Amino acid sequence: MDKKNSKDKAANPTVRWDDSRMSSTYANVCNVSSTQEEITVLFGLNQAWNAQQKELTIELSNRMILNPHAAKRMSMLLSNVISQYEERFGTISSASDNVSEAKLQEKVAAKH
Repeated sequence: MDKKNSKDKAANPTVRWDDSRMSSTYANVCNVSSTQEEITVLFGLNQAWNAQQKELTIELSNRMILNPHAAKRMSMLLSNVISQYEERFGTISSASDNVSEAKLQEKVAAKH
């Protein structure tokens, strides 16, 4: 093996994904906070049946703590996957879009 091939193999190691200890959890709510050293992502489940509730209890199930570099990679990967999803299935409205739409509908209903 020549020196160039040896360098290429060292620079691009094979990655093996070990999922033997992985578990899966469903989340329909997430929140993010950060410090200078880490980004924390909380995942949970909103089981509220009544959208008019004044207080919601979110059952948190998982917390993922990332360093800023891993968080940026995750952000880029998610952005790419969402773009591909929207190309295939249409635009996803965000929760803030839904809240704004609901408030707009309330204002319109109040005027009539």
